[in-house]
Amino acid sequence: MRLCFLVEEHYRHDGMPNEVIGQLTAWGHRVDVVRPGGSLLRMTEAVEAGAHDAWVLKTVSGGPGLPLLEAAAAAGLTTVNDARSIRGVRDKALAAAIGRGRGLPLPPTYAVARPELLREVPAGEYPLVVKPADGSSGRAVHLVSSPGCLETLLPALAGEGMLIAQPYVPNSGTDTKVYAVGGELFATERCSPLHPDPSVRERRVPLSAEVATIAAQVGAVYGLDLYGVDVLLGPDGPVVVDVNDFPSFRQVPDAAARVARAVLGLARAGGPAAVAAPVALPYSLPLSIPSQAQAPIAAGAGDAV
Repeated sequence: MRLCFLVEEHYRHDGMPNEVIGQLTAWGHRVDVVRPGGSLLRMTEAVEAGAHDAWVLKTVSGGPGLPLLEAAAAAGLTTVNDARSIRGVRDKALAAAIGRGRGLPLPPTYAVARPELLREVPAGEYPLVVKPADGSSGRAVHLVSSPGCLETLLPALAGEGMLIAQPYVPNSGTDTKVYAVGGELFATERCSPLHPDPSVRERRVPLSAEVATIAAQVGAVYGLDLYGVDVLLGPDGPVVVDVNDFPSFRQVPDAAARVARAVLGLARAGGPAAVAAPVALPYSLPLSIPSQAQAPIAAGAGDAV
């Protein structure tokens, strides 16, 4: 097969996606790498030939690669993940509206075009987590304890574009990151960006049935095949605080081979898997929603990355 990877400069030397590209090449597939941040893109010509079986995007949110992926999708070409799904989760304000509307346990979310408008958030919602709507990799995530602290933070937020604010939920200082690849879910625990602790290393952890159910629902709600979900275990239950298309897949066993197989499977199928397809979960967890999770999941708030 012939594949096109759109890889931003930020990920030029990262294991993900370079190890996936290496694995695909070793299996005899041709992989063309386009660096949208460092190339002159002939947008009217890039997708006309239809020479690739699938296009894969690995860029930061707000990066220049997504419009090219969307152009490929508009031309009827296969993309991994679906281009509209990527757009839906990379805009965190949009992702919050979609997720809450579909029953996911996401925090109440405020969105503002200018940071000074955050003054209108009720004082009773503090402490707040404030971050860019197109942020990624923990960039510019702030815990704001009071309206007075917000005033001192406003200058730093001035250049961040659209912002979202969510009430903070008390937590242990660690996030659960769930990676979805090839119909399987893998859970890791890592330090929260709001509670940095160098001694806390990301590690594999058991995946509870409740969190597994939520993670599988995330894929169905947003139409994603390869993705990561950040979950906080708050006092009222798990809360989804971020969704990433094509994450790092750290701590996933044989990650490069698993992701490479998933990319090939989607390319051969001609597009994203049906969102209602069953999800094969590790740890011998049930595929159906357990009875104790049938009740509505209480929405909360969290410190997303």
